[in-house]
Amino acid sequence: MKNERGFTLVEMLVVLLIISILILVTIPNVSKHFASIDKKGCDAYVVMIQGQVEAYKLENKSYPTSIDDLVTAGYIPESNKECPNGEQVTIDGEGKVASTSQASGN
Repeated sequence: MKNERGFTLVEMLVVLLIISILILVTIPNVSKHFASIDKKGCDAYVVMIQGQVEAYKLENKSYPTSIDDLVTAGYIPESNKECPNGEQVTIDGEGKVASTSQASGN
């Protein structure tokens, strides 16, 4: 019989235990950051829409009354009427763009 080398069942279980512990420690830390990522993404989207509002004003000599005006004029696609996290985007009479969380003060 030749000397075959390999891992024993106990060694494999120890490795599996260590990997499981690392996963249990890592997943909660990663999931905490999703809300922060969504907020930053929405803030960046609001800034981008604000730029489109300014471009609309330069071309049409007035601010758009709603996000639908930007869609109709072709400044943003129909699918981009809200933030990536689902918050609605609004435009006030002075051309200021805000998401629903910014409008409510959060």
